Amino acid sequence: MITVRHATENDLPQILDIYNDIIKNTTAVYYYEPHTLAMRKAWFEERKQLGFPIFVAEEDGIILGMSTIGPFRVPTAYKYSVENTVHVAANARGKGIGKLLMPPIIGAAKELKMHTIIAGIDASNEVSLHLHKSFGFEEVAHFKQVGFKFDRWLDLKFLQLILTPSAP
Repeated sequence: MITVRHATENDLPQILDIYNDIIKNTTAVYYYEPHTLAMRKAWFEERKQLGFPIFVAEEDGIILGMSTIGPFRVPTAYKYSVENTVHVAANARGKGIGKLLMPPIIGAAKELKMHTIIAGIDASNEVSLHLHKSFGFEEVAHFKQVGFKFDRWLDLKFLQLILTPSAP
């Protein structure tokens, strides 16, 4: 049975494996070089210090995917906006893991009194675009040829989910 829970530091090696596979084999992340465990630990600590949760989907001790929210931009006026991340292990894609990982981050953003969640998604990633739209995200921007990976230019789409209709 698949369970979704808060990530712990012990999950970082498996989260790192998922992330590095995505770096090496997909355009979901626009990095070229795999990350190190030290980089994931720093990322984990930063999320924890900022009060942003990280969730994992787990089955029989195996992490199948992860989701989180984090700062959208640095200046203070963006403090009610977050950007989300959802990554699923290659062998677990197409099994509904992303659908399990979205509600906790949407709920966490609401608990943190965020106004909006923004998702930056490679324009060719139809699965992620569909996932986000199924949770009410709307496409608000399409940036052409802003990334270059695997010998081709990449377009980036921004999708947005407004959580609260008025000012804080």
